[in-house]
Amino acid sequence: MLHGGRLGNVREDVAKFTSSRKDDARLGDAVLAINKAHVVMLMEQKIIQLQDGAKILSALQKQSVQNLDANAEDVHMAVEEAVLTETGAEVGGNLHIAKSRNDQVTTAIRIQLRNELLSIIQEVLNMQESLLEKASKHTETIILAYTHLQPAQPVTFAHYLLSHVDGLGRDLERLQSAYDRVNLCPLGAGALATTSFPINRKKTAELLGFDAVLENSIDAVGSRDFILETQSALTLLAVNLSRLAEDLIIWSSSEFGTVELPDEFTSTSSIMPQKKNPEVLEVIRGRASYALGDFVASAAALKSLPSTYNLDFQEITPKLWATTDNLSASLNIFVKLIPNLKVSSNVEGKAAAGFVGATELANMLVRKYNVAFRTSHKIIGALVKSLIDSKQTLLDATPELLQKVTQGAAGVKLTVKKEDIVECINLRKLIETYKVQGGPSPAEVERAIKSRNKTLTQTKTAVAKLQANLANAEKSLNSTVESYSQSNSSKSGKLKTSNL
Repeated sequence: MLHGGRLGNVREDVAKFTSSRKDDARLGDAVLAINKAHVVMLMEQKIIQLQDGAKILSALQKQSVQNLDANAEDVHMAVEEAVLTETGAEVGGNLHIAKSRNDQVTTAIRIQLRNELLSIIQEVLNMQESLLEKASKHTETIILAYTHLQPAQPVTFAHYLLSHVDGLGRDLERLQSAYDRVNLCPLGAGALATTSFPINRKKTAELLGFDAVLENSIDAVGSRDFILETQSALTLLAVNLSRLAEDLIIWSSSEFGTVELPDEFTSTSSIMPQKKNPEVLEVIRGRASYALGDFVASAAALKSLPSTYNLDFQEITPKLWATTDNLSASLNIFVKLIPNLKVSSNVEGKAAAGFVGATELANMLVRKYNVAFRTSHKIIGALVKSLIDSKQTLLDATPELLQKVTQGAAGVKLTVKKEDIVECINLRKLIETYKVQGGPSPAEVERAIKSRNKTLTQTKTAVAKLQANLANAEKSLNSTVESYSQSNSSKSGKLKTSNL
């Protein structure tokens, strides 16, 4: 459609190479909404005649993503061609007054992205809810926590799940913050310098449900940092999901035996019938790298571009959608998997063999026997070595052995009561002493669960408000378009005042 003026005929292979049509389906509804809002504004500003605007709006109302020409250069041209077919060039040819594909495409991306952001935010909330519900059932379930993949200290499974609730909470904050900057309207910036027509940018922003106008016209059409910011937040989310997947993969192995994955999220081997492979989690872990790769690719594409619009932007958008699809799918899997996790509570033997009570033994010597911590650390380290050398565990520790080790390691005579040693290797009593804020004691974990549920409810309310704002804007736009599209028969030829 754009050839025959400045340019001659287009080469078919070049048109195919530069076309974004295959990636445009996701933007179709947004582009239709943009054109409707733009025409309403042109009518209200008396830039086009009422009757012409009404005909264009009527034509736009008949269009859908499904019936647009799939062979058009892009979705923007497909919409314009459909309107021209319906109204003729003398009327439909005015659809593109005072706008460019440059400002239109970035507006469409923002419209679609804010919807997808809200969807992902809701899915993160669903996952938090799933984790909190599971945690509430395991405030007394003891598991071993590891550092460097070595047994470290006992915690509860609820305490572990809360660590991911809190990580997701920061992901939510980043996504919500990104949403604020996505929900700004570039429409009216034109190709890069706005227009000489007396348009009303605030009006189209309101009609499309944006919070405000993205003011500077060069910045409006030439920036894609809102995409990078979103991809960055989603990449961090992907990393967090990958780490959870990694824990569950390791913990579901027979060597760890901490959790058992539900059958429907695993597979078996083609040759080894005993296998229960965590393949779904492995795919989530693998796909997290896609989010990182797409973010790096987008940043690399943007870093050397000159100001204003370049078609390189077109190559970035599919990577954004790939990331939103990727994260949405992974979150959906986790929400369904988490409630069906089985947790092993048989950890006493592993805890003893792993000497996880050693830290508390050292603390006990400080508290009850006035031993300096570094000296205590050395004594208990020597005790552990002695037990390992004799193929024993902390369950075999005695006051006599501790006295002997203390004399050899620190040159100190120390007599410790048997009950003091026993108390330090009792996992349940040990966890109950970890009642510092943020610790794994059941009482503290129950407080934290209550607090996180309160935050979850507040965030749900805030997200519901954002969703309602968009729904109300869409409803109001459609109502305005319906009213104006019927005004062709108006005798007065005057526009009705918008309710917005």
